Amino acid sequence: MTNENRQLRTRNVAFKLNDNEYGAVMRYLDKYKITNRSRWCRETLLTHILKTLEEDYPTLFKENEMRR
Repeated sequence: MTNENRQLRTRNVAFKLNDNEYGAVMRYLDKYKITNRSRWCRETLLTHILKTLEEDYPTLFKENEMRR
């Protein structure tokens, strides 16, 4: 990626987890040998968001009308 295409990450997002949630995340990261937690969180969150937005994209017809 060239410097012209690179966007700086200047915004922070913070959230809290309980002990069980934190333990589950840490076990996952350890199991799959993920060392860059920030990148993993960002990619996991954005993948979910983009998938949901794609599924919720408005269509001209309702699903049952398209199946006829």
